[in-house]
Amino acid sequence: MAAVPIAVITGASSGIGAATARQLAAAGYRVVLTARRKDRIEALAAEINEAGHQATAYTLDVTDRHAVDEFATAFRTLAVLVNNAGGALGADPVATGDPADWRQMYETNVIGTLNVTQALLPALTESGDGTVVILSSTAGLATYEGGGGYVAAKHGEHVLAETLRLEIVGTPVRVIEVAPGMVKTEEFATTRFRGDTEKAAKVYAGVEAPLTADDVADTITWAVTRPSHVNIDLLVVRPRAQASNAKVHRTT
Repeated sequence: MAAVPIAVITGASSGIGAATARQLAAAGYRVVLTARRKDRIEALAAEINEAGHQATAYTLDVTDRHAVDEFATAFRTLAVLVNNAGGALGADPVATGDPADWRQMYETNVIGTLNVTQALLPALTESGDGTVVILSSTAGLATYEGGGGYVAAKHGEHVLAETLRLEIVGTPVRVIEVAPGMVKTEEFATTRFRGDTEKAAKVYAGVEAPLTADDVADTITWAVTRPSHVNIDLLVVRPRAQASNAKVHRTT
């Protein structure tokens, strides 16, 4: 009997990461859920297992290279890595933005992705048919006011994906980048505005149907489950109401 392929998902405690874990598990992968919030990923693993699929929780901070390297020793081969851990802090202009926020966003979005990808690339290669997914953002493709720190970090992730694809061409590993636009999840905007739910709600005000975490997870799962010779280099996914980062149709 063939071994069940393993998929590692970072930032799996909520939002897109959690939704991706559920969908990849349903698609036949044994999912390994990583995040800092142990209670969240353990509850999600239990939910997935109770549904008849396979999941394991592993508490991990992707910015801690020693911890990431230790985590990687658990895998001789690996089918899929979904680099989802990231996030935004603040919406200040460049002139007054907090360098600590910029540093934290860069460490999580870029260095975190680098850490996990470097650590698990040997196991992905050893599988003979590995896939690296980097969840970037439309912020990694175009700028907008008040988003300098996040935009810079996501541009870094986008360049990481492009460069890695060039450097490992000819190996049995695909590099897929999925860049979502406006996605309404339970935490993203609230975290960005440090718990200010009123500011967070204004992001989506009047937008009839922003993307959901399930929409993005469905996109990731579709890209991952294409035949192994098919590489989805970059997939931009937005709600119909959003034409660009700066052009959103609002009904009110």
